[in-house]
Amino acid sequence: MELVAHVYYSDSLLDDLTEIRKMLIVQISDLHVGSQFLQDKFDQLVEEVNQLNPDVIVVTGDLTNEGLMQEYEECKTLLTKFNTKKIITISGNHDYRNTGYLLFKKFFPFEAINELNDDVVLVTLGTARPDRNEGEVGYRQNLWLERTMKKYKDKVKILAMHHHLIAIPDTGSDQLTVVDAGDVLRTILDTGVDLVLCGHKHRPWEWNFGKLMVVNAGTATSERVRGLFENTYNIITISNKSVHVDLKIVGGKRMILDDIVTNYHQFGDE
Repeated sequence: MELVAHVYYSDSLLDDLTEIRKMLIVQISDLHVGSQFLQDKFDQLVEEVNQLNPDVIVVTGDLTNEGLMQEYEECKTLLTKFNTKKIITISGNHDYRNTGYLLFKKFFPFEAINELNDDVVLVTLGTARPDRNEGEVGYRQNLWLERTMKKYKDKVKILAMHHHLIAIPDTGSDQLTVVDAGDVLRTILDTGVDLVLCGHKHRPWEWNFGKLMVVNAGTATSERVRGLFENTYNIITISNKSVHVDLKIVGGKRMILDDIVTNYHQFGDE
């Protein structure tokens, strides 16, 4: 005789189970602690992000402006103001100035592979090079990325780096992307990466290729914003392996990042 057990869940319990599978990630980028840093914007940023209570904060590079000891010390203190389970930091080209790459490892030790929960893994790449503004992944790191991402099946795979992988509108003649972007993109597509997080250009943008999204963050706290944009950060929600990205103006409104792309018009367009 076969016994079959039927289990029924109330609507409220189903909601709770859905919440268990939801993850909230905040991406902030290009703080530029130093001469470009806006303290009032940072204070507002901390207040807003702490209200969100994210599971993870990802800082995609240029934490400092000149890679100097005092800037690293100040930035380390500033990041302690966030209330979150985990902060993942990635070096940017400004962090590597003035031999700052040695200080970054001291102040912000990190793990390249971060299994955030049973459904989500976040892997970081180092694209900054000493005293160079352009980014590079390199053959060995790209090979490591391929081997690493292939280990994870049936997970949401996130890749985070500082330099933008694909050129962004309204950022001028672009010579500062990842110089070996073609090799990296091949690896990303071949290993089923779902989301790439980038910073560097101080311009929020999203390239949506269906299975793959490449998301760029603006600058959260630097005075060097581009054009009509303000200081911004990204809010990423992952629920049941589905990824949604919002853009949040520091001290302003929250909107779907993809809407900026969909409704994009060059200045002067009718």
